[in-house]
Amino acid sequence: MGAILGRLFPPAFLPERDMPNLSGKITFVTGGNTGIGYETVKQLLLKDAKVYLAARSPEKAAAAIKRLEEETKKSAIFVQLDLADLPSVRRAAEAFLAQESRLDILFNNGGVMISPPELLTAQNHDLQFGTNVIGHFFLTELLIPALTKSYEETQVPARVLHTSSIGHQFAPGDGMNFVSLKGGPERDAWLIKAGSMMGPWQLYGESKIGNILISNYFAKKYSNVLVSCALHPGGIRTELGRHSPGWLQSGAILVGYPAPMGAYTQLWGATIATPAQITAQYLVPWGKVGKADKRASSTKLEEEVVAYIKDQIKGF
Repeated sequence: MGAILGRLFPPAFLPERDMPNLSGKITFVTGGNTGIGYETVKQLLLKDAKVYLAARSPEKAAAAIKRLEEETKKSAIFVQLDLADLPSVRRAAEAFLAQESRLDILFNNGGVMISPPELLTAQNHDLQFGTNVIGHFFLTELLIPALTKSYEETQVPARVLHTSSIGHQFAPGDGMNFVSLKGGPERDAWLIKAGSMMGPWQLYGESKIGNILISNYFAKKYSNVLVSCALHPGGIRTELGRHSPGWLQSGAILVGYPAPMGAYTQLWGATIATPAQITAQYLVPWGKVGKADKRASSTKLEEEVVAYIKDQIKGF
């Protein structure tokens, strides 16, 4: 159904047609071996960008790179990255910086969705918040020198795209319940109260509103050198929803859009939109500026979340 709707009402932006040539541009895509990340890497390669494909599994990354070579006749560069393990995030950033002094576009694309609540990161954070938010925040901070160098060399702001979701609306209360973010008795009690059905969705909502909040933070703190925005990629059929209930997975198969369309909005924001148009904004399908839940614009919540993350990454 999604594919049919996509043909009946085609997006105004089509990457093959509308993206400029990106020769000379250096890009970095997390979760680049599958789903929306894979399609993003593919379009970047087709437009002659240099692409670093970051993924956790070397085997899956190698298979993806081989397939990309067959489809594009070009090759991406693998960077091993486990966003759920902070030392791995540092190693990935250092591996990239050992090869490049500049980074023009960073796609904070990888993530997990409504994973079982008992799953935690290597540092005992909720898997969704730790992967989707803390890992990406730490990675972006570590790559700031390369993003800054891009502006210094080109006089064009670097761009950072943070993949959020309409699911940020599932965040509980004022947007964040900090006791839910790290393993322990308080979190266990919170999970019992939240319930087995809504608990995972609320945790997902916290991670996705977190993506918007950190995007806003980077947009403000580094406004002189980069553009930062968050986005909802759309209702897309990918393996991201593998932890969803069966009925929801079936619904996604029926009405979800194909994976290539999930890349459209972030590619639009990365290559076509003007900096003034998108910085500190929330993008929606298929390449438009939308409006996030009002809680995502709370300066107070942004400051609290950033302070929390900085405390969690201290020492790594």
